[in-house]
Amino acid sequence: MSASRSEITDAPGAGGREPGPPGADLLAALLDGMDAALCAFDAAGVVTHWNREAERILGWSAREAVGRRGFAGWAVRSADAAEVQGRLMAAMDAPGRQVHEFALLRKDGGRVLVRTQSARVLGADGEPAGVYCAFSEVHTQIDLERSIALSEALFDEASWGVVLVDVDLRPAVVNVEAARALGAGRTSALGRPLGELLEQGVEELEGALHHVLAEGAPRGLADLWVAVASTDGREQRRCWRSGFVRLASPLAEEPVPLGVGWLFHDVTDAKLAEQEANRLRFRSSQLHRAGRAASECEDPLEAATAYLDFALAGFADHALLDVAEGGKESGGAGGGTEGGGERLVRAVASPAGAPGPAAGVAGGGLPVRYAPGHPALQAVERLGSVRASVGAEGTPGEWAERRQWPKDAAHALCTVLRSRGRTVGVLTFLRGAARPAFERPDAVYAESVAVLTASALDLAQSTGD
Repeated sequence: MSASRSEITDAPGAGGREPGPPGADLLAALLDGMDAALCAFDAAGVVTHWNREAERILGWSAREAVGRRGFAGWAVRSADAAEVQGRLMAAMDAPGRQVHEFALLRKDGGRVLVRTQSARVLGADGEPAGVYCAFSEVHTQIDLERSIALSEALFDEASWGVVLVDVDLRPAVVNVEAARALGAGRTSALGRPLGELLEQGVEELEGALHHVLAEGAPRGLADLWVAVASTDGREQRRCWRSGFVRLASPLAEEPVPLGVGWLFHDVTDAKLAEQEANRLRFRSSQLHRAGRAASECEDPLEAATAYLDFALAGFADHALLDVAEGGKESGGAGGGTEGGGERLVRAVASPAGAPGPAAGVAGGGLPVRYAPGHPALQAVERLGSVRASVGAEGTPGEWAERRQWPKDAAHALCTVLRSRGRTVGVLTFLRGAARPAFERPDAVYAESVAVLTASALDLAQSTGD
């Protein structure tokens, strides 16, 4: 490396660089453009190269540094100079890189702790000709190492799902947890459109990603409901609490978006529990309000109608009240319209065409001719609740018309009305196709409403006899 000293001969006070061989300017430009500080020594320990980053860290210019022997007296305290020089030049006798930490002196007298990587430079004859040394401030190196360690931990061990999405909204990096949640491998998910990974919720997710790319990350977290197709073809609807950060290149003069970091955590169980708690709280409040309203009704049948009105809110689209007539002492088993001891007569119905309160049926008293196997008759026979949905039984209109329900009905819940050991009627709740089917918790709520309605209806029948 001593031969290369002719390229840069800025000894202290030398007055500048002498013209070097072809390529010297390119070498100087490359060295000065590096992000790391770099210096080089020949076999005698004389500084031959010194770039701009080294000047920025220590304050010594290339004119002041090149040509000095070692760091003694200017870049290192005299007491430490021999040890520092010996450790640096030891790289000439060992293959590979040597890593050390030194306290160097700035031109202004301050000290800075640096981490160095030094390695030998071989000459044209293959023999060690010098040493090059790249160094940076320790805190900068530690920050870099922390960033690398954090990214590796996120993509290997984090309990949150982490996905790096490029500007085309395609996954570029996926960690283990995210791959498991998406039902794909860490490599098989890369480069695929999000619509191939999610069955539902793609529009909301892509909208959030577009917003982050254009405006930056939102302050808070967002709960996104998505559906991931399972291996058996069934959709699994999940709630992912998501956070987003915009990624920009640190090397560009102006921020250039590289994509979006998407971090998410599955909170489906907590969200469903919260929804169920809110639902129970609301339904309990409705039952309380219904009881207060019914207590002000002089007519028991009007009180029964009040229970239906309060129960409909947020629960169903339609409500029907069929009163049992005939065979009052029977237990209800086997009752029906075709041959049993019970006749079901439509007494109250909510409006079929537009929203409104439930009301008595004009000109009532005619039995409802339900066909055998009708859900209302099944509820009477079982002394409980029966749920039914249109399923594959034709269109909702045809399905509902055959059962003498409003044409927009797609889901039904029929529950028997029992009071004093007798069947006094059947209560039917109906939902349209836009609503989900009734579930077991819905049946429990309907039975709670049925208890209150049956008591009022029994009172109406008793006072009417």
